[in-house]
Amino acid sequence: MRFPTAPAFFVYLVMISLGNPANSVAQDKRPRPLSGLPTDVATDSVARKQETAINEKTASWGYWGTRPSSYSSWTNHSNRLIPVYVFGGSFAEYMNEGSVYRDAAKLEKLYGRMPTNTLRADAPYADQTDVYRLQRKAIEQQGKKYVFLVVFDGMDWQSTQAAAVYKTGRVAYTEGKGTGLIFQDYDRCPSDYGYIVTSPYGDEVETDVDAQQNTNPVNKFGGFDSRFAGSAPWQTETDIDYPIGRSKISPHAYTDSSSSATSLTAGIKTINGAVNLDHNLKPVETIAQWVQREKGFAVGAITSVPISHATPAAAYSANVSRDDYQDLTRDMLGLPSVARKTNPSPGLDVVIGCGYGETTESSKGQGENFIPGNRYLTDEDRVKVDVNTFKTAGGAGKYIVAQRTSGLSGAKVLADAAKSAAQNKKRLLGFFGAKTGHLPFQTANGDFKPVVDMKENPEVYTKADIDENPTLAEMTEAAIEVLQVDEQGFWLMVEAGDVDWANHANNIDSSIGAVFSGEAAVEKIFRWIESRNAWDDSLVVITSDHGHYFHLLEPASLIAE
Repeated sequence: MRFPTAPAFFVYLVMISLGNPANSVAQDKRPRPLSGLPTDVATDSVARKQETAINEKTASWGYWGTRPSSYSSWTNHSNRLIPVYVFGGSFAEYMNEGSVYRDAAKLEKLYGRMPTNTLRADAPYADQTDVYRLQRKAIEQQGKKYVFLVVFDGMDWQSTQAAAVYKTGRVAYTEGKGTGLIFQDYDRCPSDYGYIVTSPYGDEVETDVDAQQNTNPVNKFGGFDSRFAGSAPWQTETDIDYPIGRSKISPHAYTDSSSSATSLTAGIKTINGAVNLDHNLKPVETIAQWVQREKGFAVGAITSVPISHATPAAAYSANVSRDDYQDLTRDMLGLPSVARKTNPSPGLDVVIGCGYGETTESSKGQGENFIPGNRYLTDEDRVKVDVNTFKTAGGAGKYIVAQRTSGLSGAKVLADAAKSAAQNKKRLLGFFGAKTGHLPFQTANGDFKPVVDMKENPEVYTKADIDENPTLAEMTEAAIEVLQVDEQGFWLMVEAGDVDWANHANNIDSSIGAVFSGEAAVEKIFRWIESRNAWDDSLVVITSDHGHYFHLLEPASLIAE
């Protein structure tokens, strides 16, 4: 996902890592219950640290960017290695000797060219596209019936460490998989851990949405130079400018969410800004479309941010521009779009996300077929797919629609709709959100009171904002209830998108809270699989789409005071 750029005087970037001391703390193999999160007033020390750092413009305990003396000097993504946690399967074949970065022929095929300074005979890391291959193999060769792709958008290794330190109240690790979060400690099935390169085919260019064409050639390409970025996500980079594409020797582009999500769902490298198009702008089939077509699986995508932002859109849509939100939503719902005018795909069986109430009269980035009103889901399209209203709109209604409703519990509205959809074998569309189109941001101590960051003002939520929206965990429960009706199996993407929004804003308090929000959704998945004794039939992949550029110099500083 993208975020508004920082003010002009915040324009540079860096990275210092944490060294590699051995982990000397014994690990508790059982996940701590989420109910164990501290919530008393004293734990708001992280919020105080965040506020002080922004006001004083510096913090001894950490910083975002390239200047240790400046708390915030970069608010965008970086070309960092990011973690992958696998449950019910193994990632080992893609790491070390199996790394595509050791094989010249495979590397050239992956990038469509030989990326500069990227081939490494000793590369231990995998590529983001290997996550697609892992899912495909699990279904095709291992017979997995329940596949979950959980994307903590923008969550790099440093974000998980910060959240783990705060949750456990100790600094238990400074390298490796880590401990403290449920997806670090869960041991009730075979599991694995690895890390991946997220670099795109090339950087974003200007596009013509109506023609579905680029109007300029790509002039900056992707790749990964471990000499400068490190061979593991916790290592210190040797060129502080490299992760942001400013190296004089290897100026590789860093990814955006549309390119990286395309790698996760379609197994290819693409241009930043494009959704499920190869670098020749040819649409490619996603894992969801393939498994729907070939295996008869039900498929779904849910998110804590706008319904057709880059990551959930990449589950099913295709477009030259990630900003063409209404058309991306049409693809997700099986409606004709600018990219699929006469032969739309069948659509996702479950779509739950945000953007409710976000209206605009501007068509910027959305082409000639833009309809003024909701930025993400037009009233006309919603009526067409709703089983209760489609006849009046000439549509083909397949969805039970749940949306934010004044005075009603969002959790109950969604749960009731999910129950109805499951009982009547219908699809489910959920549409919620607070201001700026996302769920209310949870902060580290569990409240919904974000403090000052690189945005102009902290967001303030009303009681209705909290009550009338479900949580990501409740969205996950609703999606599973509908998808599990399909006897063939299902594939589900769950996106904790607010991690990215928090990291773009350089807000460590909101970042930690967003990780916890996603962790609660992961727990729902694990408990559902356990309740069915279904680990032999299940694969859960937990990862991110890219990293940011936070440096936690003093991990113990995040222990609640």
